[in-house]
Amino acid sequence: MNLFAIDWNSSGVIFDLDEKRKRLKEIEEIISKEGFWDIPEDTRDILRERTAISDTIDSWQKITHELDDAGILLGLAVEEDDQTSVQEVSETLHGLEDAISQMTLARMLNGKDDAKNAIVSINPGAGGTEAQDWADMLFRMYLRWAERKNYKTTVVDFQPGEEAGVKGVTFIASGPYAYGYLKGEAGIHRLVRLSPFDANNRRHTSFASVSVSPEVNEEVVIDIEDKDLRVDAFRASGAGGQHVNKTSSAIRITHLPTSIVVQSQQESSQHRNKAIAMKILKSRLYEREEKKRADARQADYKEKEGIAWGSQIRSYTLQPYQMVKDHRINLEIGNVNDVLDGNLDPFIEGVLLAKP
Repeated sequence: MNLFAIDWNSSGVIFDLDEKRKRLKEIEEIISKEGFWDIPEDTRDILRERTAISDTIDSWQKITHELDDAGILLGLAVEEDDQTSVQEVSETLHGLEDAISQMTLARMLNGKDDAKNAIVSINPGAGGTEAQDWADMLFRMYLRWAERKNYKTTVVDFQPGEEAGVKGVTFIASGPYAYGYLKGEAGIHRLVRLSPFDANNRRHTSFASVSVSPEVNEEVVIDIEDKDLRVDAFRASGAGGQHVNKTSSAIRITHLPTSIVVQSQQESSQHRNKAIAMKILKSRLYEREEKKRADARQADYKEKEGIAWGSQIRSYTLQPYQMVKDHRINLEIGNVNDVLDGNLDPFIEGVLLAKP
């Protein structure tokens, strides 16, 4: 007798798994078709999806097997009054509870773009060096979060501040469901602290904007006309080798109808930087259209209210007390340093689980 029956149907997991098994069969049929492996770039996303679905199915099977084993062990332990085994079963159940919570979270990552890589841009609000330093702190926070997730990060544009911080930075987070996790980070982030740039050590409030878009696949067609683009070449301002500040290899592209501006300066080749910038632009335009069609979570960051009071999604307070608060889910965490060091999962998961 199974002493730990879980109503998987009421949780929706069985339905999801049936759909995932069906999709996995479809993927295997696609992979088996002649010519599938001819263009490696086109196979990346389908193989990533297959891996993600297989991992979900394997996780569910492992949970059910461990649950059955725990039920058998508890039955024997009760019969023999073996308290050590009872404790072992208790520890196993706590671990299974965590695993089930993770599967519940995985169900929230069901958007059609959630499995894609994420393109993240961080821009300071008004406030000069103070705001630019805050943007740099956010940049470091997301890099540390990506390290914890074993994601690869690639900086495609970095504009250093004149004294400290950054005037703007864009990077790509590459890994399973990077966009699904990070999409909820889009919005205004507010910092309150005693400013290290104020000789009188006064408390300052700073704002920065975070924009997140899915990395668009090559097969996604985005209609961009040449007449709608202004392309400017300039000298790269960040680290990058001998070519930096010697050749105009960096590229800035302005999409005139939407005023979206993207840059790339990571490569020494102007041609490569233009290709990267165009990829980012396509991703931004794709995300913009998706938001329009879906009446999405928020307007494109170019159309947001000013980066100022009342529009923030999260506040980070260092003075007069320490607290990080997400205003959407009313989650508060007192260990600010841990959050700024990349421990964002409580906020990211909380926002996902709160999704209707």
